[in-house]
Amino acid sequence: MNPQDRRFVQLADAIRETNPWTNNEWLCRPDVVAADKLLLVRANMAPGCCHPFHYHPHREEIIHVIYGRAEQWVGTDYRILGPGEIAHIPPGTIHGTYNPHKEPLVFLAILSPAVLPAHLAKDPDPHDVGTEEQWVSLRRKRGLPECVWGEALKA
Repeated sequence: MNPQDRRFVQLADAIRETNPWTNNEWLCRPDVVAADKLLLVRANMAPGCCHPFHYHPHREEIIHVIYGRAEQWVGTDYRILGPGEIAHIPPGTIHGTYNPHKEPLVFLAILSPAVLPAHLAKDPDPHDVGTEEQWVSLRRKRGLPECVWGEALKA
């Protein structure tokens, strides 16, 4: 079905992808429905995994936990979020999602806008800062466990 004509997205319609952090089910983006203001992905994160510190230069984001618990960072502050709880992340704000727990984590990431003007779309999104100092050692300084991501997820 043409995304311009779709008003409902059922499981068979979701676009599935695996990235270095999560297994994703894209439920709202321009190639799924006629959306130019919203992106919605259901992210499935295994125990011990994370999406290290990063930011979206021009997109606002909400993380909404569906199942499990997220160690959610916004800047240098974090909370453990459970089902039904959210974090709001303004554009350009460094954040990270960690799952140091024994159960899987399932969350919705809602971002806006879906479509950026051409002059903004050239900026990397997400922009990774997880290997830069302050961010690389922030969790370690608090005695929090290392996370798995990237090539380690493929093993």
